[in-house]
Amino acid sequence: MKKYLLAGLLVWLPLALTIWVVTSALGVLDGIFGWFLTATQAVLPAAATEPLETLRRIPGLGLVVTVVALLVTGVFATNIVGQWWLRQGARLLNRIPIVKSIYSSIKQVSDTLFSSSGNAFREAVLVQYPREGAWTIAFVTGKPGGEAAQHLPGDYLSVYVPTTPNPTSGFFLMVPRRDVIELEMSVDEALKYVISMGVVAPPVAAAPAVAAAGAARN
Repeated sequence: MKKYLLAGLLVWLPLALTIWVVTSALGVLDGIFGWFLTATQAVLPAAATEPLETLRRIPGLGLVVTVVALLVTGVFATNIVGQWWLRQGARLLNRIPIVKSIYSSIKQVSDTLFSSSGNAFREAVLVQYPREGAWTIAFVTGKPGGEAAQHLPGDYLSVYVPTTPNPTSGFFLMVPRRDVIELEMSVDEALKYVISMGVVAPPVAAAPAVAAAGAARN
């Protein structure tokens, strides 16, 4: 009985968790879309709000609207006119006392993470943490800068050490490059390894000599 229960659990648990994550994401997007409809209803006449109530009851519409909005924004942001308006908006936000600190920090981080020319989160490495002799997976985010770099002689790397099973929280470390072991695994494979708490290990790439010998035997 125990064997069959565990076998059934292994079949349904990944499927149930996948459905839960997808439905939760759709629920968040539908909630944001519902908030937008509520704000729109507050400024429109009562007679014009009935069609909006119909839109509110369509499941998944928030996802469609979000994707379309991102595409339209991307097209707008990649032409000269759109870039000029975005610069004006950023300049306005940077003049508001509290908002400018939050906006500028988030924008710098997002520009660094999602830039196609940046190196942040492009490489997985091994570092010793939280003590010497204990190793964990980290992601290279760049090199130390500013005043911190002036107090660190030699070649240092900035790395992010994610927690498990939730990699969205973690620790920021500045470590000597000589103490870092570069990994051949991709960032996706490293994240899967961290989230699974080491249970799902990525495949090891065969060494060139071993691979050549295997090909010769075949």
